[in-house]
Amino acid sequence: MDAELTALAAAGATALVQQMVTESWAQARDRVARFFARGSGEEGALAGELEEARIEVVAARGAEDEATAADVQAEWRSRLRRRLAADPGAAAELRALLAELSPDADAPAQRVTITNNTISGGTIHGTSIQAGTIGTTIGTQNNSGTGQ
Repeated sequence: MDAELTALAAAGATALVQQMVTESWAQARDRVARFFARGSGEEGALAGELEEARIEVVAARGAEDEATAADVQAEWRSRLRRRLAADPGAAAELRALLAELSPDADAPAQRVTITNNTISGGTIHGTSIQAGTIGTTIGTQNNSGTGQ
């Protein structure tokens, strides 16, 4: 198997494990099960295996057991590699699937501005706050004297 397909399998496994702990897991699970089943009629069994893997990952993350989460990821990476080796045409479908599962797939491109602030010119003897904008208050003040 060439390096490109190995990298694709690794990216697929990483995305899959990341999706296991998101709100959109059910959709991702069903889509991944369809990818693996590819018309074999085994979608239900594959969805069950994916759900079992999710339970392991969620429990591992809750227990801060990154080794178990990494094991699950390695297992699915191996399965993806075998799938791609058996059907090189599956690579295009996996790429499309990764684009669908990308957390930024639906988000518009965001502009990022990096700001570096520096305090100089003396000793600070208290709290120093640096911010781009300070001005909005949370809550409202009621002038009726009730304090609410």
